[in-house]
Amino acid sequence: MKNPHQILKDHWGYSQFLPKQEEIITTILNGRDTIGLLPTGGGKSVCFQIPALAKEGICIVVSPLVALMEDQVTNLKNKGIKALTIPGGISFQNLNILLDNALYGNYKFLYLSPERLNQELVQNYIKQMDVNLFAIDEAHCISQWGNDFRPSYKNCNILRTFHPLVPVIALTATATPEVVSDMVVQLKLENPAIIKGSFARKNLAYKVVYQEDKIYKIEQLLKNNEYSSIVYVRSRKKTVEISKQLNSLKIKSHFFHGGISSEDKKSRLNDWLQGKITVMVATNAFGMGIDHPKVRYVFHLQLPESMESYFQEAGRAGRDGNYSAAMILYNDYDKILIKKQFLDSRPNTDQIKSLYRSLCNFFQIPYGEGEFSSHSFNYLEFCKHYHLNTLTTYNGLTALERLGIIQLSKQFGRKSILKFEMSSEKLIKYLDQHPSIAIIGKTILRMYGGIFETPTSIRIESIASKTGQSVNTIIKALEKMEKEGVLELTLFHTDATITFIVPREDKKTINRVSKQLLALNHKKENEVKSVLEFVANDTTCKSVQLLKYFGELNAENCGICSVCAPQEKIPSKAELSIIAEKIVHLLEEKEMTSRFMTEKLTFTESKVVFVLRKLMDSGTIKINTKNEYYLN
Repeated sequence: MKNPHQILKDHWGYSQFLPKQEEIITTILNGRDTIGLLPTGGGKSVCFQIPALAKEGICIVVSPLVALMEDQVTNLKNKGIKALTIPGGISFQNLNILLDNALYGNYKFLYLSPERLNQELVQNYIKQMDVNLFAIDEAHCISQWGNDFRPSYKNCNILRTFHPLVPVIALTATATPEVVSDMVVQLKLENPAIIKGSFARKNLAYKVVYQEDKIYKIEQLLKNNEYSSIVYVRSRKKTVEISKQLNSLKIKSHFFHGGISSEDKKSRLNDWLQGKITVMVATNAFGMGIDHPKVRYVFHLQLPESMESYFQEAGRAGRDGNYSAAMILYNDYDKILIKKQFLDSRPNTDQIKSLYRSLCNFFQIPYGEGEFSSHSFNYLEFCKHYHLNTLTTYNGLTALERLGIIQLSKQFGRKSILKFEMSSEKLIKYLDQHPSIAIIGKTILRMYGGIFETPTSIRIESIASKTGQSVNTIIKALEKMEKEGVLELTLFHTDATITFIVPREDKKTINRVSKQLLALNHKKENEVKSVLEFVANDTTCKSVQLLKYFGELNAENCGICSVCAPQEKIPSKAELSIIAEKIVHLLEEKEMTSRFMTEKLTFTESKVVFVLRKLMDSGTIKINTKNEYYLN
């Protein structure tokens, strides 16, 4: 067996391991199943790469993201280590060649997505390989109690049946004690060593700031900032909108979400990594596995849905060890919104039963049948057919997936993508010459902004509804315009493929998992409650609050968060009276924003905002939809 310290020096150029790395590596080399809990930037990949290099044989790595796998394989190859990954969409013949290489080509690492473990060919090859270690990266994804639960991760436990004596290492930077316990069960780990490094990030300041004008706050911090930042929002539309606003303020940004093409994702990521643009405005589709050390700010413009997602996304700042900040900018409406999105739209047991029955009827599945049958699934058509609320239905489908009753393909929720290839002036002339499709083209222009600059996700059904024409008519018109070079089109006729995992037994199917459903709903209540408590608690260190959530009960105050190092934000009694009087005087003239009032007054913004909230609570003033205050 090769010496781990020598491997570290030869391939990575370091003479010492980071905290807990050596302990994890030693445990694996002793043949024991291991769970490694390390913070973002704690060097998780080294924990399986070095023991795999120390022993004869190949390491099978299961990872959730193609970009993450490709990045790690490239890094290993640059170190002179043989590694390969299997990309999506390859032919059976090419898959066979790659697996042949892994079996006979003296490779040390084979990276696979969890979906690949379903393929019989892949399974047969793994059985023949001389495997020295199974590594499950982002292992919290296997737990239905975890924030990023992915049903396909359930496939991972099949590996144990191929090579029962090969140790398994499960790695994550985001797991509560409950999730760790579930990982042990789901991965069938035998008496695992659970080795946990502190999740504390001494250089990362967690800031929670009440802010009505969020863009103004970002502008103040980023205007002359040459370092990279991430701005997280929760909708694709918001990414486009915020990116445009920042660019108009001369802050270079791109938007990033799951609906843009893989080519655009790659080029935008490269622009950000190379510093060509400083800000990435993104949904949570951006981040996992992205290794950019010089991120100085991570902003959340809406409250995160859970502490796990916030901790993971915030952790992308300051990976180089320099001072950085993760900042939640919120206002009173955000508290209402998080409850509306994640609590008010949860389906109860009766709604889940009704949804499951509708699904079975929609695909004409008889009682006692349907197990492992797959069907093309148009989500909006299904909701319209049964007069269902789209958000509640979406949450119901994800609950059925978590409960192991159905499985949805990765394409779920994908929209057709369109971009006009000619200028707006030429397009209007074209539409005038083709009156039969003019109403369709003009409706698209009204519904989707930015469609000349960037490929834009569209809903065919929504366009059909607005124009009063059939879906087929819309599709034919779009295809005609594509042929004539008017637009570029990627057409998705269905949203998803849905697979039924169990035979149809309406009541029995749901009754068997009703307790789990109640537990999932209770979990979501607790997640939202934890976020709201985190935001409201301005007496306990933010880092201590976070670490306590993840089971670290003896954490020390960080000294740099919005609680430990607050700005001077609470006015004295005398100041409170003066500021309140001046605000009322200003609002007697006209309605105005907190930003405008701050510019008019000589007090700090934080003190003005504090008094505004007091006046709101007393009913003296109110706020309108433009975030302008007015006298009640």
